[in-house]
Amino acid sequence: MTGVVEVVVTAADADWLAAFTRRLVDDRLAACGHQTTAIRSIYRWAGEVHDDSEARVALHTRAALVDRIVERANAEHPYDVPCVLALPVSAGNPAYLEWVLAETADP
Repeated sequence: MTGVVEVVVTAADADWLAAFTRRLVDDRLAACGHQTTAIRSIYRWAGEVHDDSEARVALHTRAALVDRIVERANAEHPYDVPCVLALPVSAGNPAYLEWVLAETADP
Protein backbone atom coordinates (compact mmCIF):
# COMPACT_ATOMS: atom_id res chain seq x y z
CA MET A 1 0.00 0.00 0.00
CA THR A 2 1.37 3.38 -0.99
CA GLY A 3 -0.77 5.63 1.21
CA VAL A 4 -1.65 7.56 -1.96
CA VAL A 5 -5.10 7.72 -3.57
CA GLU A 6 -6.63 9.29 -6.64
CA VAL A 7 -9.78 11.22 -5.74
CA VAL A 8 -12.24 11.83 -8.57
CA VAL A 9 -14.55 14.84 -8.37
CA THR A 10 -16.99 15.97 -11.06
CA ALA A 11 -18.86 19.24 -11.59
CA ALA A 12 -20.96 20.93 -14.25
CA ASP A 13 -18.75 24.04 -14.31
CA ALA A 14 -15.12 23.40 -15.33
CA ASP A 15 -13.99 26.79 -14.01
CA TRP A 16 -15.58 26.14 -10.62
CA LEU A 17 -13.87 22.74 -10.50
CA ALA A 18 -10.48 24.27 -11.37
CA ALA A 19 -10.89 26.86 -8.60
CA PHE A 20 -11.94 24.14 -6.13
CA THR A 21 -8.88 22.10 -7.12
CA ARG A 22 -6.66 25.15 -6.65
CA ARG A 23 -8.04 25.68 -3.12
CA LEU A 24 -7.35 22.04 -2.23
CA VAL A 25 -3.77 22.28 -3.54
CA ASP A 26 -3.24 25.63 -1.76
CA ASP A 27 -4.44 24.02 1.49
CA ARG A 28 -2.21 20.96 0.91
CA LEU A 29 -5.17 18.60 0.77
CA ALA A 30 -4.02 17.48 -2.70
CA ALA A 31 -0.62 17.56 -4.37
CA CYS A 32 -2.17 18.17 -7.79
CA GLY A 33 -5.27 17.76 -9.88
CA HIS A 34 -5.47 16.59 -13.49
CA GLN A 35 -8.64 18.01 -15.00
CA THR A 36 -10.58 16.79 -18.01
CA THR A 37 -12.98 19.51 -19.05
CA ALA A 38 -15.33 17.56 -21.29
CA ILE A 39 -16.94 14.37 -20.05
CA ARG A 40 -20.46 13.11 -20.58
CA SER A 41 -22.35 12.03 -17.50
CA ILE A 42 -25.44 9.85 -17.75
CA TYR A 43 -27.14 9.27 -14.42
CA ARG A 44 -30.45 8.89 -12.63
CA TRP A 45 -31.45 11.76 -10.31
CA ALA A 46 -34.84 12.44 -8.72
CA GLY A 47 -36.48 9.69 -10.74
CA GLU A 48 -35.26 10.90 -14.13
CA VAL A 49 -32.34 9.93 -16.36
CA HIS A 50 -30.08 12.89 -17.19
CA ASP A 51 -27.43 13.24 -19.90
CA ASP A 52 -25.15 16.20 -19.15
CA SER A 53 -21.73 17.64 -19.86
CA GLU A 54 -19.40 17.82 -16.88
CA ALA A 55 -15.76 18.27 -15.98
CA ARG A 56 -13.72 15.75 -13.98
CA VAL A 57 -10.61 16.13 -11.88
CA ALA A 58 -8.30 13.40 -10.62
CA LEU A 59 -6.66 14.60 -7.41
CA HIS A 60 -3.52 12.91 -6.09
CA THR A 61 -3.36 12.91 -2.32
CA ARG A 62 -2.93 10.92 0.87
CA ALA A 63 -5.59 8.37 1.80
CA ALA A 64 -5.75 10.00 5.23
CA LEU A 65 -6.95 13.28 3.67
CA VAL A 66 -9.96 11.88 1.80
CA ASP A 67 -12.43 12.64 4.60
CA ARG A 68 -11.34 16.29 4.61
CA ILE A 69 -11.78 16.51 0.83
CA VAL A 70 -15.27 15.00 1.13
CA GLU A 71 -16.12 17.56 3.85
CA ARG A 72 -14.91 20.42 1.64
CA ALA A 73 -16.86 19.12 -1.35
CA ASN A 74 -20.02 18.77 0.73
CA ALA A 75 -19.61 22.34 2.00
CA GLU A 76 -18.53 24.08 -1.23
CA HIS A 77 -19.83 22.06 -4.20
CA PRO A 78 -22.94 23.35 -5.99
CA TYR A 79 -24.42 19.82 -6.22
CA ASP A 80 -26.62 18.43 -3.45
CA VAL A 81 -24.64 15.18 -3.61
CA PRO A 82 -21.23 15.72 -5.21
CA CYS A 83 -19.35 12.81 -6.76
CA VAL A 84 -16.20 12.24 -4.71
CA LEU A 85 -14.59 8.82 -5.12
CA ALA A 86 -11.23 7.71 -3.71
CA LEU A 87 -9.38 5.05 -5.68
CA PRO A 88 -6.38 3.34 -4.09
CA VAL A 89 -3.01 3.61 -5.80
CA SER A 90 -1.36 0.22 -5.41
CA ALA A 91 1.92 1.12 -7.12
CA GLY A 92 3.61 3.80 -9.19
CA ASN A 93 6.78 5.75 -9.77
CA PRO A 94 8.33 5.82 -6.26
CA ALA A 95 9.66 9.34 -6.79
CA TYR A 96 6.20 10.59 -7.82
CA LEU A 97 4.52 8.90 -4.85
CA GLU A 98 7.08 10.48 -2.51
CA TRP A 99 6.37 13.87 -4.12
CA VAL A 100 2.61 13.47 -3.52
CA LEU A 101 3.26 12.69 0.14
CA ALA A 102 5.72 15.58 0.49
CA GLU A 103 3.28 18.10 -1.05
CA THR A 104 0.28 17.15 1.09
CA ALA A 105 -0.47 17.79 4.75
CA ASP A 106 0.56 15.13 7.22
CA PRO A 107 -2.64 14.47 9.14
